[in-house]
Amino acid sequence: MSPETKNPEPNDNEKALTPKERVRAAYGVNRGIEGEYDRSLAAACDNGVFVGRKDGDILAFRGVPFALPPVGERRWKRPAPTEPDAGVYEAYFNGKSPIQTEWETEQASYYPQGEDCLYLNVWTNTADPSTNKTVMVFLHGGAYGWGGTADPLYDGANLVKAHPDVILVTVAYRIGLMGFVDLSYLKGGEAYPDAPNLGVLDQLEALRWIKRNIKAFGGDPDNVTVFGESAGGGLASLLPIIPQAKGLFRRVIVESGSVALTFSKEECRDFTKRLIRESGVRDMDSLMRLSEAQLKALNEKLNAYNNFPQRDGALIPLDPYAAYEQGMTKDVDILIGTNADESNYWVDEMGGIVPFRLSIPVKFENDLRRLTRIDKARVKKFMAMLKGQDTWKMAEFYDELMFRLPAIKQAELHSKNGGRAFMYYWTEPSVNPYCGACHAVELAYVFGNTEETIFTGKPADKALSDLTMQLWTNFARTGDPSTESLLWKPYDVEERQTMVLSAQPHAESDVLGAQRKLLKPLARHMIKGSYSTLDYNVPYVRKMLGAAALSLAAVTIAGVALYRVFKHK
Repeated sequence: MSPETKNPEPNDNEKALTPKERVRAAYGVNRGIEGEYDRSLAAACDNGVFVGRKDGDILAFRGVPFALPPVGERRWKRPAPTEPDAGVYEAYFNGKSPIQTEWETEQASYYPQGEDCLYLNVWTNTADPSTNKTVMVFLHGGAYGWGGTADPLYDGANLVKAHPDVILVTVAYRIGLMGFVDLSYLKGGEAYPDAPNLGVLDQLEALRWIKRNIKAFGGDPDNVTVFGESAGGGLASLLPIIPQAKGLFRRVIVESGSVALTFSKEECRDFTKRLIRESGVRDMDSLMRLSEAQLKALNEKLNAYNNFPQRDGALIPLDPYAAYEQGMTKDVDILIGTNADESNYWVDEMGGIVPFRLSIPVKFENDLRRLTRIDKARVKKFMAMLKGQDTWKMAEFYDELMFRLPAIKQAELHSKNGGRAFMYYWTEPSVNPYCGACHAVELAYVFGNTEETIFTGKPADKALSDLTMQLWTNFARTGDPSTESLLWKPYDVEERQTMVLSAQPHAESDVLGAQRKLLKPLARHMIKGSYSTLDYNVPYVRKMLGAAALSLAAVTIAGVALYRVFKHK
């Protein structure tokens, strides 16, 4: 098929494809081009000339390498910059997804996987011939153990179609076993000091490549906005406090993430212990001899326990909030927010409402153990002020502690110490049962991919999607997300203006202020969503076991639910 050929309308057989079949059907391998090629579809970069595919006015470049392949001796090493190359290459297909366990809500996991995964995609709209377009760089989520650029949810065609003066870039990075592992406990591990944060370093290398080469696609290297969701939001929060990232971007958009999505060195140790136990190796020479197939099998056993970026005191500060407080981020504009029902995402991840109801109390009682007597009293008061069933009270507790309060703290510190921040609160719900405005529900709206219903449950409202894209791109262009009809003021600790994004978007001051004031001191605990290391010796389980044989059956159901989570997030 010619690069200019439009994709044909799907026939009945194509429409019937399962999500896995659909993603795998898009796989291909980019090859070198000899002889003539259409220069109007090409971008001359310092590591090669890349020829994209055009569909109408949208020109897409897929699978463009931004670093040398992290294979062989470069396995578990910081990414190496690409080398000068004058060759001509196809940019028709996504690069391989990072190694991960297949999971239905992470559609990129269905795409072929491999160690050689450091590639990015670029979308531009040729209807706008300008050469200084605003650049938006998306970092995918997936709990630092899943995800990739092959996910149809992140396709950039609709966003740049609606906003021709914007270039969209999506970036892959190493995750799980290959991207976030502390190897210092293995013999020879001292030679791999960057292994706990390779995924972060991959992003830095991608941004350096973009700085050098985005002009070839018509982008402005001095007007780059990094945005990401969940783990990608965590990365977008960390990059402004990393000195090496200074000058690589001007703005960040943080969706349902924060610097709280990090681990201490001690928290990272559990993963390494499991790695040693599951692999049977205790030294790096043995680990380096494992084949890619063996690594994939090993990752299957470990993926549920994957680390977050490590607060190592070198790349990432031991106290990342302090970096915001010290004004390290003041030259970067920040747009940050969360969804009203973040935790309800795990209803479907656990297999339904019954497993969710049985599982969340176990986590809740585990996390209460970490709290002081005063903090526990705050939680008790918080639960008493909410209406409804305990399940949803606990879910709201995690909405606050895992997502909203860390985002607010980040925005507060940034705005109080020289920076400009904008806060949002997403309330437009999914129609999936019990999910509400869950984690990731906004993504279809952000990309204009309204037919991608994996989180929304139905096609997303086009008017709200159009508005969301306008707000996000306005911010990327100028640092002010406001539209002609919707004034969005910067966030400050006096007014705390927050944009509520729903079918009726509007600004509010201090959304859920009573909850914020009550639970704010607990944000320091950096509570995260892992179910993989819970202790079952808690009052809730003991009560169930002692009530009746029926309760034992219920505990079994809960165990199945937790197993599903162990295999994912």
